[in-house]
Amino acid sequence: MRLVLHFMKPYWFMATVTVLLSFVESFATLLVPTFLAELINEGATSVSLDAMIGTCIRMLAVALIASICAITGGWLASVLSSRVARDIRDAVYKKSLDLSMFDFRSFGTASMTTRTINDVNIIQVMITNFIFMMMPVPFIFALALFLSFRLSVPLAWYLVGFIVLIIIVAAFILRSASPLYRKLQRLLDRIGTVLLENMTGVRVIRAFGKEKYENKRMNSTFRNYANTSIRANRLFANLDGLSYVAVNLFIAVVYFLAGHYISLGQFGIGDIVAIIEYAVFCLFYLMMAQMMIAMLPRALECCRRVRSVLEHEPRIQDPAAIEAVDMSQRGPLKDGEVMRFNDVTFRYDDAEENSLEHISFTCSKGKTTAIIGGTGSGKSTIAMLAMRFQEATQGSITLDGVDVRNMKQHDLRERVSLIQQRAWLFSGSLEDNLQFRDVNAEEEELRHALSVAQATGFVDELPQGLSTRVAQGGTNFSGGQRQRLSIARALIGHSQMIIFDDSFSALDFLTDAALRKALGKEMSDRAVLIIAQRVNTIQHADEIIVLNDGRIAGRGTHEELLRDCEVYREIVESQTQQHDEPKQTVAAQGGER
Repeated sequence: MRLVLHFMKPYWFMATVTVLLSFVESFATLLVPTFLAELINEGATSVSLDAMIGTCIRMLAVALIASICAITGGWLASVLSSRVARDIRDAVYKKSLDLSMFDFRSFGTASMTTRTINDVNIIQVMITNFIFMMMPVPFIFALALFLSFRLSVPLAWYLVGFIVLIIIVAAFILRSASPLYRKLQRLLDRIGTVLLENMTGVRVIRAFGKEKYENKRMNSTFRNYANTSIRANRLFANLDGLSYVAVNLFIAVVYFLAGHYISLGQFGIGDIVAIIEYAVFCLFYLMMAQMMIAMLPRALECCRRVRSVLEHEPRIQDPAAIEAVDMSQRGPLKDGEVMRFNDVTFRYDDAEENSLEHISFTCSKGKTTAIIGGTGSGKSTIAMLAMRFQEATQGSITLDGVDVRNMKQHDLRERVSLIQQRAWLFSGSLEDNLQFRDVNAEEEELRHALSVAQATGFVDELPQGLSTRVAQGGTNFSGGQRQRLSIARALIGHSQMIIFDDSFSALDFLTDAALRKALGKEMSDRAVLIIAQRVNTIQHADEIIVLNDGRIAGRGTHEELLRDCEVYREIVESQTQQHDEPKQTVAAQGGER
């Protein structure tokens, strides 16, 4: 509940008014049976008609007040819960942007989605219901008992017993249901994970003919959720039944004893009606509270899950304001060295061996540095370290002579652009995607970036040009088109270094060559780091670094490495053989004909 109270602070006045309206409604509602008892007793004792009309008017007035308070309070509660839910979602989203890749993986994509949408929805409903279903209950019970004791002390004690019995049963059921609702939220995360896997991997599932297997897996997940939900709902169904039995027993006891007390003249018929009405009102509010009680364990678990995200300390954080270097005051990067890796070693938390060991190299302005190596050699890890998506285990990485750990992450990523192999485009227009780094970029700058990225051809062929709608992830474009659009997006703005992490893998050789030629002219005032698997992509780089099992196996130009580095020669020979094999196959087939 601390989470909800924290986010309700800005709306304390609205919350206070809403709660007051809820209490006024409850008070006015309970006054109706009091006036009804007075009216019945007046009628039984032949009181004047004017007195009875006055009682009726008072009863109608409090009923009208209760209705107005209920309508106004309900509207305010809805507004309050919506605003609090909006603020919580916004806070969770902002927090997710601060999480490192390791932090995000520890929660999981499906779980983060569930926490942001479903969990916050449950919290929102809880706020509304808590104000109008839970908070008035103690007040209603206390006021009903007070009014009952005014009418009849003996019968009021029966009402006390009825209320205590219901509270004990509700507390027991609440305690039993809490573990079930915690399990339900975990199962909901599991459903999200399985659904996400099936939606994103539907082609793989079909390709391997695993539809029946995946269907069984989905059914098993849904069945576990349904069975747990049924167990939880059965508990609260029992509470409903016990509540009805208790109130009917109470009414039977009151009627059984009423004749005796009336014959003694201790109270009138109206008093009996009022006490029964108090019991019915208590049951009515208790039934509403049961809806809240049924939701409370789940809502508390949702609060805990959301709070665990908001209170999570990111592994990678900006330095304290006093220690941080203000990169905005340093101006453009100096000529020469831009980024330097100083004896960097890195190991993933769940790994037994280092992924990178003693990596040292420099990226300079106007120069192209390339990294090549086999699968699992640590190439992409270098890109993650350069962007500070991961933290070096040993050594340091500097940008313009400043350790990246001593600058704000925003400043680092303003100066360094990363283009990843898996190009991602956001839903919207092409223009929106290209302006992702700089929303004020003019069309001329966008066109120039598209030209350098060799994307002008297919963009100009689109009927709506830059206004063309982009599907989520850019799925309405081919892999090569998405990569070229991602490259164009990275060229917008004033980054001083660009990292290409296997960003040419989906391009054909002709487009690759044309793109690299255009980039050579465009990158004269920037540092370039190319990470690739294809030799032809990096052979013209000023310096090529060869990685093997996380270590530098060689460095130099293409010609120097061919002469001195065995690992590089093996890579070149393997790719040359792969390139020549199709030609030999075609020639052989031609000879047979």
